[in-house]
Amino acid sequence: MYPTIVFLPLAGALIAGFFGRWLGARTSAVVTSTFLLLSAVLSWIAFFQVGIAGQDTRVELLQWVSSGDLQVSWALRIDTLTVVMLVVVNTISSLVHVYSIGYMSHDPHRPRFFAYLSLFTFAMLMLVTSDNFLQMFFGWEGVGLMSYLLIGFWYHKPEANAAAIKAFLVNRVGDFGFALGIFAIFYIFGAIQFDTVFAAAPDQVGKTFTFLSWDLDVLTTICLLLFMGAMGKSAQFLLHTWLPDAMEGPTPVSALIHAATMVTAGVFMVARLSPLFEFSPTALGVVTFVGATTAFFAATVGLVQNDIKRVVAYSTCSQLGYMFVALGVGAYGVGIFHLFTHAFFKALLFLGSGSVIHAMDDEQDMRNMGGLCKMLPYTWIVMLIGTLALTGFPLTAGYFSKDAIIESAFAAHSGVGLYAFILTVMAALLTSFYSWRLMFMTFHGTSRASAETLNKAHESPLVMMVPLVILAIGSLGAGFLFKGMFIGEGYSDFWRSALFTLPSNHILEAMHHVPAAVVAAPFVMMASGFVLAWMFYLVIPKAPENLADAFRPLYLFLLNKWYFDELYDALFTKPAHRIGRVLWKKGDGAIIDGIGPDGVAARVIDVTRGMIRLQSGYVYHYAFAMLIGVALLITYFMFAGGAAS
Repeated sequence: MYPTIVFLPLAGALIAGFFGRWLGARTSAVVTSTFLLLSAVLSWIAFFQVGIAGQDTRVELLQWVSSGDLQVSWALRIDTLTVVMLVVVNTISSLVHVYSIGYMSHDPHRPRFFAYLSLFTFAMLMLVTSDNFLQMFFGWEGVGLMSYLLIGFWYHKPEANAAAIKAFLVNRVGDFGFALGIFAIFYIFGAIQFDTVFAAAPDQVGKTFTFLSWDLDVLTTICLLLFMGAMGKSAQFLLHTWLPDAMEGPTPVSALIHAATMVTAGVFMVARLSPLFEFSPTALGVVTFVGATTAFFAATVGLVQNDIKRVVAYSTCSQLGYMFVALGVGAYGVGIFHLFTHAFFKALLFLGSGSVIHAMDDEQDMRNMGGLCKMLPYTWIVMLIGTLALTGFPLTAGYFSKDAIIESAFAAHSGVGLYAFILTVMAALLTSFYSWRLMFMTFHGTSRASAETLNKAHESPLVMMVPLVILAIGSLGAGFLFKGMFIGEGYSDFWRSALFTLPSNHILEAMHHVPAAVVAAPFVMMASGFVLAWMFYLVIPKAPENLADAFRPLYLFLLNKWYFDELYDALFTKPAHRIGRVLWKKGDGAIIDGIGPDGVAARVIDVTRGMIRLQSGYVYHYAFAMLIGVALLITYFMFAGGAAS
């Protein structure tokens, strides 16, 4: 069953990719979607077999690499963490596939799109079922490649090409650290199999190595290098700049990247490697700090974005920060629980936004919307459910998982934990504000759209609405139904050995003893954000503009995303262009071309051309040249002979 789950998406991708031109666009879409739906059903069966019945297993497919001490099998590691990710990836991907049948119905390149989408899913499945670091790296780079192809799917748009290249390059920075971490693991442990490395990790506690006169902790260095990869894939602070620009791809791609694949890879990786991170408090502290900073930073930027998809994109960035906070304080199950619930309501919000864009003739600017709840009542309902879940409204999915993260940050009773608690509480307020701002600007108030656009506005077809309804059900019930298994009384029986914690890690118990004010804080922030957004965008609609004018520098600071793009442009892009221009003009043009093609080679050509002129082809020219030569020889010997005598 498990190979079937993993390879069905690959089979669909190959069929659509190689035979889509003959099968037709609709057949390609139906085949890939059917394969994904079957894989999703099998994933849920595996979830209950492994998560409930405890049937962990390892499926070896083949001997992959055999080189000296490096012996690597291609095997599927099936435990609770794996099946949770299988459910998330295949459920969301199958719904995105079905939704795309309607959303991409007018695109002439649908077979290629569905092939890429299925191949993206396969790469993520290879990552989450990996049994060793090389296999994980294969999936890791696979999702990076497919994100590049899907973000730049509409390659005729310069913005899409630029966004795809940006995503690829920023991820190369993180992947460089990830690769170094894997090299270090093989150097230190002599193996890259998870079980071997995890078993030997306690022996490396406290050991150091010297680098440039510094004594560095072995496990901390390895964990930080690996986390650098997670920062790139999961768009954490400093390596986050690619994620909002990824909106240039089709909306279903955005939903898949933000809810189930790519960005969740970093969260999964840290959770999978909990047997390493648990032995490095310093690395966990860095994870917590970066996660909390990202949660707050992205939420501040989301406040002022006007593109409906970019608001949801920065929301993803912020929620990923929440997940890393949970992982950083040792509450691994809480972090994965939020990954699980977040997949439903974030996919719902993205696909719901796509429904709005589809109805509004590809309009994405919320300033050109408003009053759509009457024209798109079903889309409004599902978007409302997604917003309630994202903001943590009681009994929705986000309420159980996000609030648990805030409580775990406080329960850590550490300096970085307190820092994370303060920033995540503030982020909860900002999240509620920008989420309701999106709802009010899009669906309520006076319409700002043109009469022509409003006349064309229509509800999405059934093939798009059914996935939205399923995701809405998940956004409402996923938290309540699975809380007990993920973070409740059934925690130990559910996770077993999939997540590792030291005996000294009592974070889950401490969460149940936090003060009532801590428990109430997320709800207060959620309600406050709603009231503020309601006042600003429905009661006093001029207030946002007046506030932006009053605090113009701060508004521009947030609107320009803390000027990170401009900063990186000044620090890296422009110097790289200048260096490239110098190497081009001076190095390649003046030196290499000057000595080579424009130097020695050019002189040889000049001499050759001169010699060619002597080769006229006329016999009398050659006879005349021979006579001249004979005359010169006779003259030489006459004078040479006379000199000798």
